[in-house]
Amino acid sequence: MSIGRVGRVLAAVVVAGAGALTLSPAAPAGATPPGIPSKATAQSQLNALTVAAEGSMSGYSRDLFPHWITISGSCDTRETVLKRDGTSVVTNSSCAATSGRWYSPYDGATWTAASDVDIDHVVPLAEAWRSGASGWTTAKRQSFANDLSHPQLIAVTDNVNQAKGDQDPSTWQPPLTSYRCTYAKMWINVKYTWGLKLQSAEKSALQSMLNAC
Repeated sequence: MSIGRVGRVLAAVVVAGAGALTLSPAAPAGATPPGIPSKATAQSQLNALTVAAEGSMSGYSRDLFPHWITISGSCDTRETVLKRDGTSVVTNSSCAATSGRWYSPYDGATWTAASDVDIDHVVPLAEAWRSGASGWTTAKRQSFANDLSHPQLIAVTDNVNQAKGDQDPSTWQPPLTSYRCTYAKMWINVKYTWGLKLQSAEKSALQSMLNAC
């Protein structure tokens, strides 16, 4: 590595805590779930969603959305997303990640310990429940909670995911403003794909996020 490159790397990378690094602009894009639509497609999907009052939390339990499930061999959904969204991920015989790097697009942080990374349900399970999933079968809720075919699962900083909780975009958006366009497209696609409803404030927030794309 040239002295100039060493200087650029040192200037771009600052230790932010145990296992945490800020991300230089040249670092890999990291977490990229499949099926993120174009702005035009997301707009069409948003227009097609049904606006309705938020449903009740009565009867809700995360256990009604079984996760994580086995995907392949000894690898469950979480481990599969960690491998998909990470860089140079090494796993042991149980499929647990023992090393790697994970860039969280929600806040721009990079982590080198899998324990610092959560797999976020872009549309939270409780939000799905309030938006129509309360009427689904357990099998359908399991498919939703482990959906690897659409932009529903993404590896992000654990405390950012915990701060999000079960909020929709009217009250929570990724701290990294440059990612909000992508986040809106993912959210809209998931709700459209799974036939979930949305609230008027949620729709207004999503429209504003799309407008900023």
